[in-house]
Amino acid sequence: MNTPEIEELKHLVEERYGKKLSTTTDFDEFSLMLQRRHEISVSSSTLKRLYGYVGDSHKPRVQTLDALATYLEFKDYAGFVDWLKTSTRYNSSFFDAGQLVSSDLEPGECVERGWSPNRVLRLEYLGDSTYRVLESRNSKILADDIFVTGCFIKKSPLFLPYIERNGERTASFVAGRNGGLSIVKKINA
Repeated sequence: MNTPEIEELKHLVEERYGKKLSTTTDFDEFSLMLQRRHEISVSSSTLKRLYGYVGDSHKPRVQTLDALATYLEFKDYAGFVDWLKTSTRYNSSFFDAGQLVSSDLEPGECVERGWSPNRVLRLEYLGDSTYRVLESRNSKILADDIFVTGCFIKKSPLFLPYIERNGERTASFVAGRNGGLSIVKKINA
């Protein structure tokens, strides 16, 4: 029963603490640290429920959210939520993407995609946001693989829900996880 605000609170708590809360020991140590250093009382079992370590479909108590917001140096959870609404860290915005959108291509046109350290794909656009790999250098995506994507954005990773290979679908795939795509261009075949 978490909201985006609660998820961000959890993320910032881990960021301030300096480690992810993912094991029983992590929750026990964090709970103890909150009590000893900050005089904030949140039980290990409450933290486990909040972080989804144990199953629970109940909405977190306001007292728990207030305690964690206090750890982040807010007056309470309501103050944290108000800060989220006005913080420029979280504002949506338009950006210059350096992108190539599938709908701007004609079937048969070719494009090149690349990412670090030395991965390069030459692709043929088949239409309906579908691409066939003509050439693959140093990538786990192979020649003749087919995938669907609406656009390629420079400096952003390419997330693919699957790759069709030999008539079967692979698991989801990400290209350029660190640093994103460095080459996004239309080429002559």
